[in-house]
Amino acid sequence: MNQEKLREYAELTVRIGAVVKPGQYVVIRANPEIEEFAAIVAEECYKAGAKRVVMSWRSFAVDRVGFKYASAEDLGRATAYDIGFEKFQTDELAVLIWLDGDDPDGLAGVDANKVAQARSIRYQATREYIDAREDKHQWTIVGVPTPKWAKKVFPDLAEEEAVEKLWDAVLYTARCDKVDAVEAWKAHEEELKNRCDVLNSLKLRKLKYSSKNGTDLEIGLIPGVIFLGGAEKTIDGTSFQPNIPTEECFTSPRRGEAEGIVYASKPLAYQGQLIDKFWMRFHEGKVVDCGAEKGEAALRSILTLDEGASYLGEAALVPFDSPINQTGLLFYSTLYDENACCHLAIGTGFPNLYPNFEKYTLEEITKFGINHSLSHVDFMIGTADLSIVGVKEDGTEVQLFKNGTWAF
Repeated sequence: MNQEKLREYAELTVRIGAVVKPGQYVVIRANPEIEEFAAIVAEECYKAGAKRVVMSWRSFAVDRVGFKYASAEDLGRATAYDIGFEKFQTDELAVLIWLDGDDPDGLAGVDANKVAQARSIRYQATREYIDAREDKHQWTIVGVPTPKWAKKVFPDLAEEEAVEKLWDAVLYTARCDKVDAVEAWKAHEEELKNRCDVLNSLKLRKLKYSSKNGTDLEIGLIPGVIFLGGAEKTIDGTSFQPNIPTEECFTSPRRGEAEGIVYASKPLAYQGQLIDKFWMRFHEGKVVDCGAEKGEAALRSILTLDEGASYLGEAALVPFDSPINQTGLLFYSTLYDENACCHLAIGTGFPNLYPNFEKYTLEEITKFGINHSLSHVDFMIGTADLSIVGVKEDGTEVQLFKNGTWAF
């Protein structure tokens, strides 16, 4: 890859995505194949004034071995290191940069229930620290091509060519193909904010989804809870970009208010396992039935991870003609595929969408109707014919999406 472009992408990650400030600790999460780019990002962090960059390595290859030989209880048990690391991140409000290049099939064939059980056990031991830093630190996720990921997207190409092609797509969707990527992001940010302003002015109470694939779903919205897009802010007012790329205007639905059925429009790559051609049926806000042609066990393991895992945490509006969808690629990565078209998420919602959220505890926010869970799993529902109708406070309806894209 062009080293100048890689450096520009790393700078965008650090200064627009994570917004690293002088004196901050930074945690970079990555797999070993990304070591070279991780070093470039680390250098950019230090140039931005980071006090120290700490690496958090993850490996599906090692995880596979663990799930083969160890019990879920032993794999999930939080060691002093695990607890200490979570405490460190919370005490220091460390910036998190996740360089995502995971193999979509990295845990294929592994017992999905075992994976979910281990994650749940670990979370219960560390959740006090994870919850305590909610909305108090910056974080960002960016894609970094790896050979296994690239070959999944471009199976007919040689490995080196596949990686080059995937880099081209990643840089294009991050607007790093522009002469000035930073200015391009500022313009994109303004467009997203304008969309959200319109949505918030409507004071919507319901969203009604329908498409020819069978989707027929109605979800409730919480009075006062906003739509947000692009940059987010920490409680101290620091603005950062959680996802690069991003094309969505999203909100958190009211827990307990979802009726009907929804069909996924793209496969879901989840924890190294692929879930494809799946659907979910909701009643009183909860998934009461589901099915999948591939990966159904993994899908069901998501829904049973904890008490809140089978309720909606997000509804995101993304036009079907988004730049990501225009590439014509299936990325097998939620970061990209969720920003290709409209999506929903089961699991935890976003407390920062609630008015004056900083004045309330997480427990109070949950009581107001925003779901809370260990997980947050996005799945794509956008189609070329998707219709979304908003219902306002007075019962009048307004067309938000028609033929898969914005109606206003």
